[in-house]
Amino acid sequence: MKELHITSFWESLMIQKRVIGALIIRETITRYGRSNIGFLWLFVEPLLVTFIIVLIWKFLRAGQVSGFNVVSFVITGYPMVMMWRNVTGRAVGSIDANTSLLYHRNVRVLDTIFARMFLEIAGATVAQIAITAILFLIGWIEQPSDIFYMLIAWMLMAWFAMGLGLVVCSIAFKYEAFGKIWSTITFVSLPLSGVFFFVHALPVVMQEYLLWIPMIHGTEMFRGGYFGSSVITMENPWFLVLCNMILTFFGLAMVADFSKGVEPQ
Repeated sequence: MKELHITSFWESLMIQKRVIGALIIRETITRYGRSNIGFLWLFVEPLLVTFIIVLIWKFLRAGQVSGFNVVSFVITGYPMVMMWRNVTGRAVGSIDANTSLLYHRNVRVLDTIFARMFLEIAGATVAQIAITAILFLIGWIEQPSDIFYMLIAWMLMAWFAMGLGLVVCSIAFKYEAFGKIWSTITFVSLPLSGVFFFVHALPVVMQEYLLWIPMIHGTEMFRGGYFGSSVITMENPWFLVLCNMILTFFGLAMVADFSKGVEPQ
C-alpha cells in the first residue's frame, strides 16, 4: 500500500511537471510570438532595462562622488527587485488569461499561476547572469566574492516572489481594484526593498524597523555575497526562509479556496 501511494504521488508530480512545462511554452509563444527574436525577448527585456540603469549611473559618475563602485551596487540590487515585482505583477493576470485551459482535466488554476511565475523568474535570472558577465568582461565591476552565497540569496528571493505572487493573485481575484493598483504599490515600496542603501549605513533606530522587511534581507544577502568582507551587511537568511514559508502556506491556502469558484470560459 505504501509503495502504491509513492507511485501515485510520483506519477501526479510528473503530470504536473508536464502541464506546467506546456503552459510555460504556451505563455512564451502567446506573449512574445514566433517572429523576430520571439521568446528571446523574455531575457533581452530585463537585460536592457538593467543595462540602461547601469549606464545612467555610470555616466553620471556617481562613483566619483561616493568613492564606491556604483555599477556593482546597482546590479546587486535592482535586478532582484525587478524579479519579484514582475513575478507578482504577472501572477495577477494569470487566471483571466488562461480560464479556457481549465477545460483540460489536468490543468489547474495553480498550474497557470506557477507557469507565469516560473517564466518571469527564468527571464530575470538569465538577465542577471548576462549583465554581470558583460560588465565583468568590460571591466566595470569586479569578480563576485562568493557566488554560491549570491545563488542562495537569489533562490530565496525567487521563493519569496512566488509566495507573494500567490497571495497577491488571490487577493486580486477577489478584489479587482487591488490587482490594478498592485504595480503602483510595488513601485512605491522600492525604497523599502533595500535597493538604494546598505542597512548598516542608516541610523540604528531605522535599522531595527527595516529588518522586519523580508526583501531587505534578500538584497543584503546578495550584496554580501558579491562584495564579501569589504562591506557590512545585516541579513538574516533564516528570517527570510520563515517569511517565505508563511507566504507560501497562506498563498497555497488562498489559491485552493478561490479555485473552487473558477469556471472554464
